[in-house]
Amino acid sequence: VGPAAESAKLEGSKAFAKVFMLENNIPTAAYRSFSKETLTEGMAYVATQTPPIVLKADGLAAGKGVLICPNIEQGQLELQAMLDGKFGAASQNVVVEQFLDGIEFSVFALTDGVSYQILPEAKDYKRIGEGDTGLNTGGMGAVSPVPFADAALMKKVEAQIILPTVAGLQKRKMTYKGFLFFGLMVVGNEPFLIEYNCRLGDPETEVVVPRLKNDLITLFLSLFDGTLSEQKIKTDERAAATIMLVSEGYPNEYEKGKIMTGWDDAAESLLFHAGTKLSESGEIVTNGGRVLAVTSYGANLANALANAHQNAAKIHFEGKYFRKDIGLDLQA
Repeated sequence: VGPAAESAKLEGSKAFAKVFMLENNIPTAAYRSFSKETLTEGMAYVATQTPPIVLKADGLAAGKGVLICPNIEQGQLELQAMLDGKFGAASQNVVVEQFLDGIEFSVFALTDGVSYQILPEAKDYKRIGEGDTGLNTGGMGAVSPVPFADAALMKKVEAQIILPTVAGLQKRKMTYKGFLFFGLMVVGNEPFLIEYNCRLGDPETEVVVPRLKNDLITLFLSLFDGTLSEQKIKTDERAAATIMLVSEGYPNEYEKGKIMTGWDDAAESLLFHAGTKLSESGEIVTNGGRVLAVTSYGANLANALANAHQNAAKIHFEGKYFRKDIGLDLQA
């Protein structure tokens, strides 16, 4: 289950994805792509933009290849740094993109390249600091459903983004049997596509799959036996919230091997191990920057978040950090 190599470029190359979006009249931010050979042209282009300046490494950079620079000078410095190898091979080419001021959320579809089924939507939180401040991470938490993603907005998402994407796959004869992730920005109640992922996103998966009542194997088989269009997605009416516990210092330098305790007291939550391992003495210890995702259900978003926080607080390891404001912006 997954896209063919050519189709995977929708995620693997920001420039390829942008060309695909424009070719299929999918609403997205204006952009241009630059390499080391066109650095001078890129610096001049950045100088014409209205800050903040959005820079994206063309290739995969572990979720950290996007920079938002507050002014033109920093935008130019970072463009040069990226093309000089700041993100390795991922930033051999850099996309300079128009900044869209709105609110983000994610929509997921399962497609066989012809038909599709839309899964529960989610909103994730990428920044390390509360109030969405600090460095980008692989994800600090997520919630589902998303209160502002009402039927009217989702109808626009399907008509303006999902349908033309699947039609574009067919037009280009691109083989695709798997998940399509649509990273969206809502500006003035209009959806814009920021990026594709050719998989379920993390930590969104930790709230989307718990709300999916269908059997995943049945859905996967339907991609290959021609019955995807006949499937009906069944969604748990409860809300789900996940909070990521991370190591002190993440997303920069951090220590591993910290003994974890209390996880067995959090039985009411689903615990997704991201960066842990079993030590030789049989203890669970930290083994990464993002250590554990704590997912809880609730009758509504507030209840799900309260349950997730309660269980996150029961788990202990030296240097544990988690954001305490996940989802609070949606309850204002």
